[in-house]
Amino acid sequence: MSKRNILFVLAVAGGLVVMVGAVFVTTWEVPRPTAQIEKVIPNERFAR
Repeated sequence: MSKRNILFVLAVAGGLVVMVGAVFVTTWEVPRPTAQIEKVIPNERFAR
């Protein structure tokens, strides 16, 4: 195989990975958090 063919195969494989990842992210139903978290942050941590 020539260098051009190898680059073409890698580009097609990379494109497929991106498309499959995009479909996965758009169809994945992420469970929402079940516990509410509250944390008190002291005022000294913020710059004035």
